[in-house]
Amino acid sequence: MTPADHPEPTPTATDAQTVDITVAAGELIRRLRSMHGPLMFHQSGGCCDGSAPMCYPAGEFRTGGSDVLLASLAVEGVDERIPFWMSTSQYELWRHTRLIVDVVEGRGSGFSLEAPEGVRFLIRSRLI
Repeated sequence: MTPADHPEPTPTATDAQTVDITVAAGELIRRLRSMHGPLMFHQSGGCCDGSAPMCYPAGEFRTGGSDVLLASLAVEGVDERIPFWMSTSQYELWRHTRLIVDVVEGRGSGFSLEAPEGVRFLIRSRLI
């Protein structure tokens, strides 16, 4: 799987959405949802994989006053929307971009649900 296999995002709620997903990310999200139930994303901006979006069972990662809810992703085949959170400090750096959740081969953080699948979520961005 290469970025060329799925370069265009699949729209989520509206064209004005700040977070989109690629076709490959949508497929992985549906698979993870079937295994783990409702999901959530959080992107912290910390070191190592901290700048990659982490996928957790909904409510597993505690958000608070230092986090921003950027989007509630509508993923085809998933009944509920999936919240996408980002730390406020990371948001300040990325606030002028449209984020695109994609999937690439390789292991990311062991805390994100996709880690055992041999792939990891990755953020691509475009200026808005």
